[in-house]
Amino acid sequence: MQIRTAQDAPGTVRTGALVVPVFSDGELSGPAKAIDTALDGAIADVLASGEIKGKLCELALIHAKGQPFQRVLVVGLGESAKFEPSMLARYAGAAVRYLGRRNVAEIAVALPPQAASNPIACASFAAEGAISGSFETTSYQEKPDKRMAVTSTTLLSHGLDPAAVETGANRGTIVGDAVNLARRFALTPANDMTPTHLANEATKIAKEVGIAIDVLDEARARAEKMGSFLSVAQGSAQPPKFIVMTYKGDPSSKELLALVGKGITFDTGGISLKPPDRMEEMKYDMSGGAGTIAAMYAIGKLKPKLNVVAIVPATENMPGGKATKPGDIVTAMNGKTIEVINTDAEGRLVLCDALCYAQKLGATKIVDTATLTGACVIALGHAASAVVGNNDAFIEQFVAVSKPTGERYWPMPLYDDYTSAMKSDIADLKNTGGRPAGTLTAGAFLKAFVDEKTPWLHLDIAGTAYLDNESAWQAKGPTGTPVRAFVSLVETLAGSPVVHTNGAAKATV
Repeated sequence: MQIRTAQDAPGTVRTGALVVPVFSDGELSGPAKAIDTALDGAIADVLASGEIKGKLCELALIHAKGQPFQRVLVVGLGESAKFEPSMLARYAGAAVRYLGRRNVAEIAVALPPQAASNPIACASFAAEGAISGSFETTSYQEKPDKRMAVTSTTLLSHGLDPAAVETGANRGTIVGDAVNLARRFALTPANDMTPTHLANEATKIAKEVGIAIDVLDEARARAEKMGSFLSVAQGSAQPPKFIVMTYKGDPSSKELLALVGKGITFDTGGISLKPPDRMEEMKYDMSGGAGTIAAMYAIGKLKPKLNVVAIVPATENMPGGKATKPGDIVTAMNGKTIEVINTDAEGRLVLCDALCYAQKLGATKIVDTATLTGACVIALGHAASAVVGNNDAFIEQFVAVSKPTGERYWPMPLYDDYTSAMKSDIADLKNTGGRPAGTLTAGAFLKAFVDEKTPWLHLDIAGTAYLDNESAWQAKGPTGTPVRAFVSLVETLAGSPVVHTNGAAKATV
């Protein structure tokens, strides 16, 4: 998908379809009002008829004879008083998906008058949404029933600062490409997306954007005493890969943000075998790692002034003859011993060594992300990801900078009770505390591998990394979470925020 910008007035654009926004309250304004006049009140008639009411992502198509644009797609943005720039990602994404399924190759997207208050962010979201909306899950189909026809989206800066719109469109293109990159990784079946393949993809990205990469093989991981990570890998015929990507955005600074992503490329549950129903979805268990690698693609392109290291421990969790057994005791990189109660609680076993390695590299802040617990889906459904951590200010800052991106995170507690639940009778820790508060006992386990002085967050994205149903603006399947939040956090910590609100950029940790 190519994203362009143009200063043309919406009514003069020659394109296959012109996309205009309407709100569910008030009179027509901005581009919608101008185009309604050119169409002799056709948009007002659609609204008056009740065909759509202007709710978010409601759609109505009008054919426009005698106009430079062949069609007008009217897209709802909800109540004008509740407008947020991130809504434009859904607005543009819904337009691309609707028109792309109707064989329209080129579209022009008009931004609402409200975009004047933050044209960079608004254009960024519109570009990101257009690219994200073009993503399809049919790459393995020889002859897909429906192909995405849209190849070019033009954002119209008429009435807005054209330089700001251009800046925003460039950023949104990078973020949108990164989101789709994470989705492609997660969508790829496990016979193609092995740990080796994921490491190769990360290497290609590192070379493309000019960042350093180091991939530790099993021998090097063993030399680092990563017994917990390797205990998960030992049941698989596929060799594990410990991926480390380093971006030096501020070489003069000692600050280093570590992004850590779970990279289980397929999770059978190991000896504690999962039920077979829907086990095919466990190819998505590397979504945290996919999002982390994809975020580094965006960071390498955007070049914020911040040092960032991404760490992805990648392996399969298989019930092979050498697999870890329930009751086995393994030793993590920091010397802590872990009694493996359930081999299906493997994500925390690979993450704990990654957290230790992040600190060895000098990380001053750490955020890890994983499709870690089914308990998180029970607690929050598919509406939000859970956040726990050891630093309230860092949690508050992360929630503030991620909220405007459209990704939702909900802070949850880490009481001492959850830490107590992870104590083993014969080792330092056990890897599961049972069914109660499973998301939080998992977080308490990870907390044991982070120095108390290092601000750390854990994001459980089990309910948000992939969705069962298609929406108006995106295909079903992987969502690209948490790429958007990671990019926004890095930009904010670098002092160059784009989408923050409510003073998030000023928060200090």
